[in-house]
Amino acid sequence: MVSIRAAAPLVMLLLSGCVVGPDHAAPEITLPSKFAEGSVRTSGDVSADQWWTAFNDSRLNSYVRQGLDQNLDILQAMERINQAEADVISAGAGGLPALSLGTTATRSGAKGLRGTPSTTPSVNVNGGLEGSWLLDFFGLYRRSREAAIAQLGAADAAVDTARLSLLSQVASAYIDVRYYQESLALARATLKSRNETLSLTKLQLDAGAASRLDVVQSESQVNTTLASIPGLETQYRQAAHRVATLLGMPASALLDELQRGARQPVARFNPRAGVPADLVRNRPDIRAAERQLAAAVANIGVAEANLYPSISLSGSISPSYLRRHGGSDSHLLSWSFGPSLNLPIFDGGQLRANLSASESLAREAYLAWKQTVLNAVEEVENALAAVTRDSRTVAANRATVASSQEALTLATASYRDGASSLLDVLDAQRNVSEAQTSLAQAIRQMALDYVSLSVAMGGGYAYGKAPADAKGPTIYAARTLKK
Repeated sequence: MVSIRAAAPLVMLLLSGCVVGPDHAAPEITLPSKFAEGSVRTSGDVSADQWWTAFNDSRLNSYVRQGLDQNLDILQAMERINQAEADVISAGAGGLPALSLGTTATRSGAKGLRGTPSTTPSVNVNGGLEGSWLLDFFGLYRRSREAAIAQLGAADAAVDTARLSLLSQVASAYIDVRYYQESLALARATLKSRNETLSLTKLQLDAGAASRLDVVQSESQVNTTLASIPGLETQYRQAAHRVATLLGMPASALLDELQRGARQPVARFNPRAGVPADLVRNRPDIRAAERQLAAAVANIGVAEANLYPSISLSGSISPSYLRRHGGSDSHLLSWSFGPSLNLPIFDGGQLRANLSASESLAREAYLAWKQTVLNAVEEVENALAAVTRDSRTVAANRATVASSQEALTLATASYRDGASSLLDVLDAQRNVSEAQTSLAQAIRQMALDYVSLSVAMGGGYAYGKAPADAKGPTIYAARTLKK
């Protein structure tokens, strides 16, 4: 028969391997095999795809590189990785032995006054070495560390999310810059055309072929165009300021550089839409939500472990030395060692309530992950629906511009010959202006929809990162938890 003394170490060993609470498993969700207007071909890993190069704009490419290096949101998110790494160490430290050392030294005595004898000076030296170790029988600290590692993965994914957001914001702001520059160019061309019409109308008035009403109407069109230009200039500057701020620069830093205009960006190829299942791998916000779920599941184990007894081993060694002047020295070594048991018996239901709250938080985290996935699918579906139709809108607007310009030419020639009224010319000018504006807006929207689809697919955030950086903390967490 095995004695209690022999069996105790075995029981302790078995208990030390016990970890309460559920283990995290990758969440699952049922997704369609393809997007409504997509193909069944997977896009693979698009995290490093440089989709913005489809615009063939070297300045935009430069701004993207600068933004990924200098954007303050990204740099703040990177600092949160450092904090999460420190939290991992802090979470695991509670399950390790703690040791502290302290010492004091004093010299004391008293000087006698008015006949009172002086006391002999003495030197007193005390030291102390104290140690403690909470035996983590039920995995309290192991689950805490598991949760901290999951939060580290979430912090890493948050950096990627910030990088993806930066790509979207820089590209969109740059598209706006070029759109407002195009709008200003169109407005100035319209102003020139209407000034020419005004001059022609005045000549017609002098020749008796036009009325004062015609001149006033022509002047009204000129002033209307003049009134639209300041607002466009303001919007251009605001878009340029936005680009600079995203790059971590003062707002007006890029005004002179961007003033050297360029064409409106037009993507030269379509992005790969892939299939819905690709999003779980490519979208960093989905990865962050999954890591948050893993942390919430680990915290269930932390709450459950608090329901069980805990045993701590503690001890101390305290040497002391006392020396009196002219007297004998004394040396003393005191020590103590022993376990302490903490057994929760009655707490008014607090610990059970904490466990129930932790379980609810884990369920909430799963629902948040599921919502993140479904939102990502919706974003791709919306962007894909827009991208597949934008080219038709642009083509129709180009045809409208060509037709309205031809109509303006015919109306102007007819007015010079006296065969039509000024109203025909003004209507034709207005139609040209509206058609050109609609075309510029359609080109802008086509570019923005291309950006939206590329970002919705999770493309480009890993550009410029070392291969080990893209998913480093998550891989580290998985590797650590297997040990």
